[in-house]
Amino acid sequence: MPQPDLVIFDCDGVLVDSEIIAARVEAELLTLAGYEISAEELAETYAGLTFKDIMMRVEEKSSIPFQVSLIDRAEELVDRKLRSDVRAIDGVREAVAAVTVPRCVCSNSRSERIELMLEKVHLLPFFADRIFSAMETPTGKTKPAPDVFLFAAEKLNAKPANTFVIEDSVHGVHGARAAGMRVIGFTGAGHSYPGHADALTEAGAETVIRRWAELKSVIAALSEWSDA
Repeated sequence: MPQPDLVIFDCDGVLVDSEIIAARVEAELLTLAGYEISAEELAETYAGLTFKDIMMRVEEKSSIPFQVSLIDRAEELVDRKLRSDVRAIDGVREAVAAVTVPRCVCSNSRSERIELMLEKVHLLPFFADRIFSAMETPTGKTKPAPDVFLFAAEKLNAKPANTFVIEDSVHGVHGARAAGMRVIGFTGAGHSYPGHADALTEAGAETVIRRWAELKSVIAALSEWSDA
């Protein structure tokens, strides 16, 4: 059976149920700053982006100027909530352990936050020394730019065309597809919404799973299909 060179996991909303936690904090800050938005709306529209990028897009859309200090405030509050509240997504530990080819994490979060979350949910040993933060790549470009995916593939000697990426956000799917990689969408986190799977498919995911138990068979099936 053909095997992928590499399997890349996004972190927020894929390994850990953190997107909804961050969305609640960030929506409250934006609302207090003059742009009323719910956590659900923020997660649906902006999941996968850094808060800086979210703020810039909201500024452009609303013409409301935000204080730059809001970024640091959001980082501080989100980190605090994640330390106390973040949980692994059901079944993820078994799914990651079942991936026997090289695996890594590619995320828009800072590496310190990724490590904090993965250590808290006991997933860090699966990805030791294979955590890539988009902000810490040579270009510093975050998803939907493909840079973090290409950087990881280069470091781990993987061909992009033979790499699978598991992503929960449209922006992440766009980045992985731009990198020439194959994408499996994931909708099993707390921020998932009606139409989520369709949105990921439209963005370029080859298939979408909701339960981690499906991952092993889906990768095997897609690998066979690619070999045909």
